[in-house]
Amino acid sequence: MAINFNSPTYNDDTIANILDALNGRHVSGDGKYTKLVHSWFQNNMGVASALLVHSGTAALELAAVLASLHPGDEVIMPSYTFCSTANAFVMAGAVPVFVDIRADTLNIDENLIESAITPKTRAIVPVHYAGVACEMDKIMDIARRHNLLVIEDAAQAFDSSYRGQKLGTIGDMGCFSFHETKNIMSGEGGLFVTNNPAYAERAEIVREKGTNRSKFFRGQVDKYTWVDKGSSYLPSDIIAAYLYSILNVAPDIQARRKEIWNKYNDAFAEFETRGIIRRPIIPDECTNNAHMFYVLFNDLDTRTRFIAHMRAHEIGTPFHYIPLHSAPAGMSYCRTGSDMSVTNRVSDTLVRLPLYYDMSDTDVQRVIDTACEFLQGL
Repeated sequence: MAINFNSPTYNDDTIANILDALNGRHVSGDGKYTKLVHSWFQNNMGVASALLVHSGTAALELAAVLASLHPGDEVIMPSYTFCSTANAFVMAGAVPVFVDIRADTLNIDENLIESAITPKTRAIVPVHYAGVACEMDKIMDIARRHNLLVIEDAAQAFDSSYRGQKLGTIGDMGCFSFHETKNIMSGEGGLFVTNNPAYAERAEIVREKGTNRSKFFRGQVDKYTWVDKGSSYLPSDIIAAYLYSILNVAPDIQARRKEIWNKYNDAFAEFETRGIIRRPIIPDECTNNAHMFYVLFNDLDTRTRFIAHMRAHEIGTPFHYIPLHSAPAGMSYCRTGSDMSVTNRVSDTLVRLPLYYDMSDTDVQRVIDTACEFLQGL
């Protein structure tokens, strides 16, 4: 049977929660399960405000609104990321400015950020690639000295930390994704978090179509009305019911993903020693949430042949991002603030291996054996 790159997970509680939401006659936003999810993140991440939204993209769009950007304002970010990272700020009228990534973690190169800052720069958006933290101490220092916001794209970073701090809670705002490819999933879904009371209060309004409806339901106002710009970022409580069932088994999911990650890491060590591939690098100050296991080949041709070899054995091993600076929209709406040689090389040589909670030991070994068959021939 084929081994897909990813497979969504659910459990008995998933079905029970969804039926409970249906029987409770409240399946629109901010129902019972949305409130439970909010409490879960506030308690487990130590964050003051956590708001469920319908996607990681929505969380980024919400952050872009809160940043109060004006047309022509600039936001610094990596190019090696999903288009949502840039799109959210383009939609707000800003110009994403791309800088290159580090060769080790594949995160934004913090040493290139300062040279990309101009009088128009308003924010830095670090993307924690594969759940491994950016160099947040230096990024926060740069932001403080230049009076810039830091908006963490933590889409892949559930349960990851940097020097003991949870990713998504270090900057001014954090954005998570619960797409089915993520460690913790609900099919679609996202989360906006902040420890800033002013952002938290306004985020609640922007998320609810620009109204103070949430205050009305809490009895803080006697009627609600349109008070700010906003959109409908609330997910159905059915999505929250699904997500809550997965959050409650998060330790099991994380333990299994790390077990698979470690098996891959051990199996391919010899090929890294021989200079055939390079495995992920996790700095000492970062934790590994096992969101992704990738390998880097030495050239595009070898990667292409590897993917074809794995596909011939019905194993999905996709490459990842086409750099945004080379995409049509990226060339139209953004600008490049540094040489992008590392980004370009990684885009040509990185490949991802299947990794998901319900993956059997037999399937893991099949992936390893099939990959090693190819690597041994190099």
